Formats: sequence, C-alpha cells, structure tokens
Amino acid sequence: MKNEEKNKGFLKVKPKEDTGTRGKIGKEEVEKAVSILKKYKEAKTSLEKRIVDNEQWFKLRHWEQLTGSEDDKNASAWLFNSIANKHADAMDNFPEVTCLPREASDETAANVLSQILPVVFERNGFERIYSDAWWYKLKAGTAVYGAFWNPMKNNGLGDIEIKQVDVLNLFWEPGIKDIQKSKNLFHVELTDNETLIALYPQLSGKLGGSSVEIAKYVYDDNVDTSEKSAVIDRYYKVIKDGVETLHYCKICNGELLYASENDPEYAERGFYDHGKYPFVFDSLFVEEGTPCGFGYIDIMKDAQKQIDILGNALVRNASMATNPRYFINSSGAVNEEEFADWNNNFVHVSGSNLGEDSIREIRMSGIPEIYLGILNSKIDELKETSGNRDFSQGGVSSGVTAASAIAALQEAGSKLTRDMVKGGYRAFSELNALAIELIRQFYDEPRFFRIISENGEQEFVSYDNSAIRVRNQGEAFGVSLGDRKPIFDIKVNAQKSSPFSKISQNELALQLYNSGMFNPEMRQQALLAISMMDFEGKSALAAKLSAEVSPL
Repeated sequence: MKNEEKNKGFLKVKPKEDTGTRGKIGKEEVEKAVSILKKYKEAKTSLEKRIVDNEQWFKLRHWEQLTGSEDDKNASAWLFNSIANKHADAMDNFPEVTCLPREASDETAANVLSQILPVVFERNGFERIYSDAWWYKLKAGTAVYGAFWNPMKNNGLGDIEIKQVDVLNLFWEPGIKDIQKSKNLFHVELTDNETLIALYPQLSGKLGGSSVEIAKYVYDDNVDTSEKSAVIDRYYKVIKDGVETLHYCKICNGELLYASENDPEYAERGFYDHGKYPFVFDSLFVEEGTPCGFGYIDIMKDAQKQIDILGNALVRNASMATNPRYFINSSGAVNEEEFADWNNNFVHVSGSNLGEDSIREIRMSGIPEIYLGILNSKIDELKETSGNRDFSQGGVSSGVTAASAIAALQEAGSKLTRDMVKGGYRAFSELNALAIELIRQFYDEPRFFRIISENGEQEFVSYDNSAIRVRNQGEAFGVSLGDRKPIFDIKVNAQKSSPFSKISQNELALQLYNSGMFNPEMRQQALLAISMMDFEGKSALAAKLSAEVSPL
C-alpha cells in the first residue's frame, strides 16, 4: 500500500460509519483526556508565567513587570546584549550529523544516512528552526523540537516535518524529568475555525469557545482569537502484554477527530513504531522534577533591574543638574516670563530694588563617584554571571591583535559556551534519531535527494528504507533467529565555527607545512608529533600521512 493511501487519514478523518461496534476511544475517553489536560495545565501555571515575563524582559519591556508602568523609565540593553552573544555562539557552532554503524554490514546504510539526513533537515528550513529554538532556549530556559510525519508533503507522498514547538502549547505529567516517562503528552494549538471545518466537516456548528485556554504572550498587536478553536493532540503510551506502544488522538471542542487505537492499521502497532513522544526537550540549566530548565534571563534579571534603577536615578540627577531651576521671591519685581525665555536679551524689573534674594538658583550637588562605581560593578556582575566578558565578543586590551592570540583568549574563556552548545548537540542527536525512525517506518517509496559527494561533486540519489527496515533473519537448525533492526550511533560536530578558529586552524596547517612535516621522508617524526597534539581533523591528517603515497 502506498504512503499516500496509508496515511491520508492523519490530517483529515472522515466520520466512520456506525457498524454497531464502537472503537476503543469514544466520548468517555475524550472527556477523560480533556480532564487530564486541565490538571496538567494547572500544574504548569508558574512556568507559563515565567516564560511570558521573560519575553517582556527580552524586549526591554520589563519596567511594566516591575512597576506596572513604562512611563519615564529607560531600560538598558546589557541583558539583551548577553543573550544576543550567546545566540551568536550557538549559530557559530551549527550542528552537522554523522551516522556510525554498530555492525560492519550496516556501514553503507550509515554513510547514505549521513548524506540524506542533512538534506531532510535542510528541506525543513532547519537553520531557521535552530535559530528560533536557541532564542527561545536562552530566554525561557528550554527549547522543544518536534519530528513528525506529514503525509501531505511531497505532493501527498509524505515526508518528515521538523518544527520548533512553543512550551506554552505543551502539557505533561507533573513531577517527571524525562518527558518520555510522562503517561500523556498534550500539544494544544489554536486553529482558524474555517480551516477546521474545511478539514473536518463534522465540526460544522460545533465550534466557538474552547474548553482549554492557552497562556498568551504580551503582543504589540491586537491579536483576536475569537474565530479560533483549540485543537488538542494527545500522545499517550499503552502497555499491553509487556509491550509499550505510542498512540495518538486529535480532539477539538470535545469532538474526536482521529484516534490511532480506532484505526485498524495502528491499533496494535501504535502510531509511531519508535514508541517515543515526537518531541525533544533541550534545557539550558537543568531543574529537578521537570523537563524544563531556566535560562540566562532568569539569572540576569536581578542584576539588570538594579542596573536600570541606578542608571535611571543617575540620568535623572544629571538631567536635573543640567536644567537649572530658581527660587523667585513672590514680592520681587522680576518679569518671570521674560526671565524664562532664553531668547530674550532683556528682562524687565519693576522698582529700583533688585536684591540677591529676589531670584536664587536651586543648586544640585554632584553625583558621588561611589554610585558610579556601584553601577559599573553591577554591569560587571551581569557580564560575569552570563560569561559574556569583553574578549568573548572580540574586544581585547593590551594591544592583542594577532588572530591566534584572540582565538586563544576566546577558547580559554568559552567553557560556558562549549557546555551550552554540547547540550544543544545532545538534543540534535535525539532529533536525528527520531528522523531515522520515521525514515525506517515511512520511506517505503523511493525519494530523490541532491547530495554533495566527498570529491565536492553534485549527485542525485534515490533512497528508500529497504536497507534499514526491520528484517526477519529466518531460522537455523529449526530455531528462529528473530528480527534484526539496524542501529546507528549519531555523532554531532560543529558545521560552522568562529572565523578566528578557522584562521587559527589554517595557521597551524601552514606551521606544519613550513616545519617540513608533510615531507614523506619525515613521515614517522610527523606522526609522532601529531599524536601528541589535539586539533580538529587530526585523525584524517594522520591517516593521510600514514599512506604509502604522499597526498602532496
């Protein structure tokens, strides 16, 4: 059966004919699911408030959070600058995946997957998704990726869909840290009523209002949701005969739109063969008892608040000092309007007595240096706690200008960045593992990919899941050998790196060349020296030097 036939019911589910028997999922199960969702949502209130508040801090609108008003308050961008630099670090280390086989017989399949997966992710615009997810992760503390099968892609042939998911739209069992251990996982999204009726005609006349409210950000625009309804995607796990399967149902306003347990094709095997929730949580700073962590805004907001309070006080003091005010004796004879007009060269005075007490300037005392020192110390505190020191942004002192020296300073002070990026790589590895499983399940029909070969030439290849699907190994001496499922290890490296790192790498190559290490007669000495060094591409260089024929 073709994929377009097999999966056409995922997005649009026609009402089933009444055959006298009811599916496993009915009205009672729908009501129970909505009840569970409400409990999950109630337990997530504090997290939702923190995420919405952090978005305001990121937009420099935090005075409204502190005082309830934005009037006459200036917000400095030290916090924003730190977040922007962390995001730049993440984008400088954009991930690249490599699949490694666990058995020699799977080596060819692993090599092909290493070329296919980047194309699948590129077709989903993953660079933009990765960027958006990192903004979210730095602000809210947790980014969530989703890997789904969309049967409508490729003109109905179907393909993998990668998305960045808003944490506000997800709901899970309270108290669990590993999202895969949650009994249920809900994704709720507002969808236009006309679109819903077009996809599901059975909803006609049943939309309007919603039993579930989603937390909202503070938008600059006036967002009207009166013509939208909440669509609930419920993923849940069922254990039967010791086997755990993942099932899925779609609900809107109490109406069941689809249930995999009611679908004969998926009732026993589950919706996704991999049996996992199709969401990957990528936390920045881990918290116990929740799959979500906290972000840089949470650790910087107190310092930013104090910087802004001090900064506003100092600016207000300076503004008052540069705008002189005067005491004017009510019995004096000075024309106040003429005195206040600095374009008027003459000020008229009535009478002949103009004493010094008639007008006296209100003098402001200067700002003590200690307060400026406190402000600067708070700025330094924010930089230190966020690991956003000057050299991490390319700013150095003492006349350091050499690219290798700048790279060395950046490398020495980038422990936080490396740790942060490695956490993102772990999530990216899980996301690729889900993508491989979707390929294994759904790529029955061949698809064509444009790849770049090792020699840099463009190639077009056809690929299906025949090399990685689960296969029965037959029998030996009357005993079944069981099924075999090819398993792959996923290795993630940085696809892009800092320009200074690239320059440093190039300088190292020139130094090795100038020292004669690429001379075939010095092969043994070169291999001994390289074995004591640590740099990117070390193994490949050692392999070339070990070859009988020099690559040069």
